[in-house]
Amino acid sequence: MSSTPSVRIRAFVALGANIGEPVKHLRAAVEDLSTLPDTCVVARSSLYRSAPVGLVDQPDFINAVVAVDTGLAPLALLHALLAIEARHGRVRSIPNAPRTLDLDLLLHGDSRLNGLELTLPHPRMHQRAFVLLPLLEIAPDVLLPELGAAQDYLSAVTDQAITRSESL
Repeated sequence: MSSTPSVRIRAFVALGANIGEPVKHLRAAVEDLSTLPDTCVVARSSLYRSAPVGLVDQPDFINAVVAVDTGLAPLALLHALLAIEARHGRVRSIPNAPRTLDLDLLLHGDSRLNGLELTLPHPRMHQRAFVLLPLLEIAPDVLLPELGAAQDYLSAVTDQAITRSESL
């Protein structure tokens, strides 16, 4: 009996951390992503240091973006990301609080969702340098559903402090 391989969709996940050992958490999270069912990490950006957004009295964040090819549906992938966060000690207290690990599903193919659990594309990704710069590093021609080319939004985030550092 032969099985048909599942169709894999290109998805992009933003990673961020600013407490504990952020670089260690991000690297371990990429390894965790590579163990998800029917999922393969296909690209990873450099690490970027950025100032916190919202709650500003906290350490800088270390951020990155990873591309995965996955057979998981958007909500199944989201639930897997939340489980990875929990394994890394993520506690959800107040919005924009310091965290050991934050994984945001940015894009899942050209999926468009507006649900209680998940909105795709991520509704603020085009407004954040810490998402756009690493995303464009690994996918310079990426298109944001309903918004167009991601690179068209770079000029709007030039005032946000961000520094590229080492490899993920």
